[in-house]
Amino acid sequence: MQKKRILVVSPHPDDETLGVGGTIAKYANEGHTVNVLTISGHLPPIYRRVDYETTLQEANRAFKILGVSNSEFLELPATMINKTPIHELNSKIMKTISNFNPHFVFCPYPDRHIDHRLIFESVMVATRPVGLGQNIEIVAAYETLSETHWNAPHIEPNFTPNWVIDISNYIEKKIEALNCYESQITSFPGPRSLEALEALAKFRGTQAGFAYGEGMHIIRMVS
Repeated sequence: MQKKRILVVSPHPDDETLGVGGTIAKYANEGHTVNVLTISGHLPPIYRRVDYETTLQEANRAFKILGVSNSEFLELPATMINKTPIHELNSKIMKTISNFNPHFVFCPYPDRHIDHRLIFESVMVATRPVGLGQNIEIVAAYETLSETHWNAPHIEPNFTPNWVIDISNYIEKKIEALNCYESQITSFPGPRSLEALEALAKFRGTQAGFAYGEGMHIIRMVS
């Protein structure tokens, strides 16, 4: 099987693990190259710089567990991505795509979090099937616990997976990686708890006939 280059675009540290942690571990274990681009984080003026440094350390530990090959952090302040001119955000994502030339791109679903919506829109621009974008075989959106499930039904788009990736052999790595984010995870029944993570993976898996899965919404797929 041809080895693939896979880019995960993550709005904040931990979104990549919540959404596609098992998929990252699976593809990495199969010998594919997985890179993570993290757009924003807990930075001033809303957060302290030390808060960001904490999540950065947590992310790097999680990436090591999952088998991430390379990571990049753009360091835009969380919840303030809308202060960045859209053409600049598009350009930053396009630069990473140009440098990495991925076969697969996973991005956040346009959900309750404004950062997720803006990044989704920029990824749609950056992955257009022109130039290097013609080399992209799959563009898919992932769901994020505590955000994707809070969209208003029928008023806003609802996440409905049309692709479920079997992560039955990687659920423990996904949980271990999320456990690195001590500053972000919550106790059950919090939506970012380890129990909620496992419950969603079990639900998505059983929807498709296996034990644990991660749901994706395929936006574009070519072969």
